[in-house]
Amino acid sequence: MTDFMNEYCMHTATCGELRRGDVGREVVLTGWAWHNRDHGGLIFIDLRDRAGYTQVVVDPDCVSADDFAKAEHLGREYVLKIAGTVRERGAEAVNPNMATGEIEVLAKSVEVLNTSVTPPFSIEDGIETDETTRMKWRYLDIRRPEMYQALHLRHTVAQAMRGALNERGFLEVETPILANSTPEGARDYIVPSRPNPGRFYALPQSPQQFKQMLMVGGIERYYQIARCFRDEDLRADRQPEFTQVDIEMGFVQGEDVMNLMEDVMAETLAAVGVEHAFPLQRMQYRESMDRFGNDRPDTRFGMELVDITDIVKDTGFKVFSSVAQSGGVVKAINAKGAGDWSRGDVEKLADIAAENGAKGMAWIAFTSDGKEKSPIIKFFSDEEFAALKEAMDVEPGDLLLFAADTYEVASAVLSALRLHMADALNVPREGHQLLWVVNFPMFRYDEDEKKYAAEHHPFTHVLDEDVDKIESDPLACGSYSYDLVMDGFEVGGGTIRIHNADEQRAVLRTCGLTDEEIDEKFGHLIHALELGAPPHGGIALGLDRLVMLLGGKASIRDVIAFPKTSSASDPMTGAPSAVTGRQLKEVNLRTL
Repeated sequence: MTDFMNEYCMHTATCGELRRGDVGREVVLTGWAWHNRDHGGLIFIDLRDRAGYTQVVVDPDCVSADDFAKAEHLGREYVLKIAGTVRERGAEAVNPNMATGEIEVLAKSVEVLNTSVTPPFSIEDGIETDETTRMKWRYLDIRRPEMYQALHLRHTVAQAMRGALNERGFLEVETPILANSTPEGARDYIVPSRPNPGRFYALPQSPQQFKQMLMVGGIERYYQIARCFRDEDLRADRQPEFTQVDIEMGFVQGEDVMNLMEDVMAETLAAVGVEHAFPLQRMQYRESMDRFGNDRPDTRFGMELVDITDIVKDTGFKVFSSVAQSGGVVKAINAKGAGDWSRGDVEKLADIAAENGAKGMAWIAFTSDGKEKSPIIKFFSDEEFAALKEAMDVEPGDLLLFAADTYEVASAVLSALRLHMADALNVPREGHQLLWVVNFPMFRYDEDEKKYAAEHHPFTHVLDEDVDKIESDPLACGSYSYDLVMDGFEVGGGTIRIHNADEQRAVLRTCGLTDEEIDEKFGHLIHALELGAPPHGGIALGLDRLVMLLGGKASIRDVIAFPKTSSASDPMTGAPSAVTGRQLKEVNLRTL
């Protein structure tokens, strides 16, 4: 790669490649002045480019007076072109913290290609500059080595996936960005059509329908590094525009897609130096919910959820017994090492429980000196308390946290508390752990919308044995579905698709659409399914999230060149921005 980087450009070497074996070599370097120092008549310049740093020495006896004067008056981030000779540093001057620390370049000429005003922050790793400032001056932020390395990692991951898919007979096909909105697209970004007054495109949240129609078209193996858009509230692992590795295969079953993805992931991880065992674990959706409270379990540590409903169904603590006797569940986690927390610190955890739907939070602390503390212990019989301690594997120093509610709420509450306590207790989570969560329910009931919705999406094939229940008993339907989970994050979601028009109509009707709406919004897909659609399925991997995890970053913003803030704005360009009245008039719009 280094040799290619020195072609078609001003330099003959990068600032990160020179070593002891290059001593005596005549080179031309280009880059930015990171540091410059005057040591007794000699000027030392740390020159930086994307490949690294090289120390340049400017000796007044080796350059013209004009060039020496330039070197004396350099500012940080001046753009330079320096010609010189590689020489070995003295033993006392070797810098073991630099890859090029055994050599330096004695300058023969110094050319200032451009000057720079004082940067708003230092161009180096580990800066404490706030994220908004970094995003406002993002092009400077990208000069920092750790930001460049994140983008390089992203490139390596994308290219490894492309290569693995190309080798397996996939075609990279582009699908439209300007598409139609659907009843499922409440979070669509919409774009007015100037030639069609009053009508709008939608930016795709996924190329889902297009890739299915490619399968009907006989492409059989498709992929795309696809840009997708979703107008939703943001958090650390979401952006309004994001990138997914979109894959679809014809004539397949779920195992075929998962086996393919394991091969692709094995090659991708190897390309970035990450070791992981394959094949991956397949965990049933229900098992994931039972043990971890969510469908994206971080299995690198314990603290699993335990169902104690049967133990407490007759207890004197009415919060537990009433829930247990009315069809709810009582579950708990054991936060080992938190038993000596103060009562005030423990009760602060109730805020996390409340944020996830709990009406309250019960707890029992077992201190390291053998005491038992809790306002609810008095309600337990000796037998119940002994059974509880055995079920929860209680030892001195443990803290039990409880949730009593519906299965869904109790799971959500303890899932959130489990992750919070792992952070608070610095529970080790080393390396990476990949697994599949499979066989999701087909439908869920949306309490806000008062209707059924698809758990994944409404193009998912219902389990063959449940097809006749789609409209009569939706919540009893399973689906051919599989999510790829990594370190507690969903990095990929996939399903086997519906390839029968009647099943597709039934699913859409269950999701609340009339036959007229189905024909209007999905008629193109229905017709495609009627014209010899093969069994097909696929998966979409979140490239941003995958690179974030591989790079050890806390936010996907740190692996995207030009991200948006949490308010979906761009401090650098000012987007979103106002438009003129003339522009609005051209697309037949006006603001309120």
